[in-house]
Amino acid sequence: MAAPKEQIMDVRSVVESVAAGGDDVEIDTPLYVVESLCMRCGENGTTRLLLTLIPHFRKILLSAFDCPHCGERNNEVEFAGEIQPRGCCYSLRVPSGDKKLLNRTVVKSESATIKIPELDFEIPPEAQRGSLSTIEGILVRAADGLEALQDERKKVDPKIAEAIDQFLIKLRACASGDSSFTFILDDPAGNSFIDNPLAPSPDPSLTITFYERTPEQQAALGYLADPSQLGGQSDEVSTDGINDVPHRLLNEPHGSVGARAGHQAIAQGNSAEMAEALFRYSAPEEVMVFPSTCGACMAKCDCKMFVTNIPYFQEVIVMASSCDACGYRNSELKPGGPISEKGKKITLNVENIKDLSRDVIKSDSAGVEIPELELELTSGTLGGMVTTVEGLITKISESLERIHGFTFGDSLEEDRKSKWLDFRARLDKLLSLKQPWTLIIDDALANSFVAPATDDLKDDKQLTFEEYVRSWEQNEELGLNDMDTTSADVAYSSAADAAPRKNAGD
Repeated sequence: MAAPKEQIMDVRSVVESVAAGGDDVEIDTPLYVVESLCMRCGENGTTRLLLTLIPHFRKILLSAFDCPHCGERNNEVEFAGEIQPRGCCYSLRVPSGDKKLLNRTVVKSESATIKIPELDFEIPPEAQRGSLSTIEGILVRAADGLEALQDERKKVDPKIAEAIDQFLIKLRACASGDSSFTFILDDPAGNSFIDNPLAPSPDPSLTITFYERTPEQQAALGYLADPSQLGGQSDEVSTDGINDVPHRLLNEPHGSVGARAGHQAIAQGNSAEMAEALFRYSAPEEVMVFPSTCGACMAKCDCKMFVTNIPYFQEVIVMASSCDACGYRNSELKPGGPISEKGKKITLNVENIKDLSRDVIKSDSAGVEIPELELELTSGTLGGMVTTVEGLITKISESLERIHGFTFGDSLEEDRKSKWLDFRARLDKLLSLKQPWTLIIDDALANSFVAPATDDLKDDKQLTFEEYVRSWEQNEELGLNDMDTTSADVAYSSAADAAPRKNAGD
């Protein structure tokens, strides 16, 4: 019986089949084979393409090239899903003699940059395409690429060739584990990944940081960026959309409480207690509307912003936008007012079903800890959000499954897979409240908050707030050590001194 013939299809059809499938549907696609040019010998080789979905991670397109003429082989991985909301930076400390760390699985997207500060070495995105490899494999591949043209360099510039030879000795020492180094994987698209074998527990050798993309990084990823932010000058000043909204400033109180009906009740009731109760949760803030662009389809939309005070907390800035073109909605909450002099640690003992409904404000600088699960999330892991205790646990579960997607891969050892499944089951049990548990939110900027269950914060025995003095390292990470407010302090002092003199002259 003849062997089945491999199906031949162009790359465009493969990508279209990816776009047709949903994120939650497993795509069962055949192996596609295309004839492509070998960049080494110039003959035609074969590229095999396979669509696959890494569970709880990404939808990817795997490609493998093989040339039967010269033996050239390579593989690449491209992401067929969406670009993540924020960029990610993985920093792994690899000590000398620890070869296990060199076997860490690394997913490098086509927009990621790899750096080794000890060697002053950087692999730009265009040098190595998206790949699924290990730390050792990436370093060996980089060393082989540098060594490939050494014979030509020795003929043209022997000094440069000799310097590269010395550098290759250091690079291969790192690849073999004989020298300690720091492996940094920076991806503005947020689609790169370094495996954590200790997941869901934190890895002391691995640091993960999420950050907002710069306008230059937005433009490099294909997003629409403002030319003024990129340092360029626009020849034409567009006025489209400026007159579309007749009122950019809406003098309307926020929310249903304290709006027209609330003002009528105040006018008719003449009660100081009623007025205080209504304006406690809503004040006549001005809702500002300014033009923006949709983060999904880049169409023009409006972003509404207002400032409000949260009882027992502080002044916050609420921003919300919605797109009429694609229906995308987004909301953010930013802290207002001055930077707190001390950090804040919030501890909540979750004992009943009502505790799951408590409102939670988690800022970008806050870390989350659940001692019963030995779970600790560093600051910036989930970003800023306004949710409930139940929503926070659900978000943690979804985020861990997305970041540690290889935990469910076919190549994973059975003990590690069972360890993760057991942890996820324990995480789900928190919402069933079979036993009390503790939620700890540690915010160095004191911009996080958990709502009390009583009218007076002091009467809530399950909720405690603890202030502490930030360490020098925390201030350094937040950029506070280099912040100089001398000029602003002098200006404010001068304005304060001028005000009494003016009143005295009147």
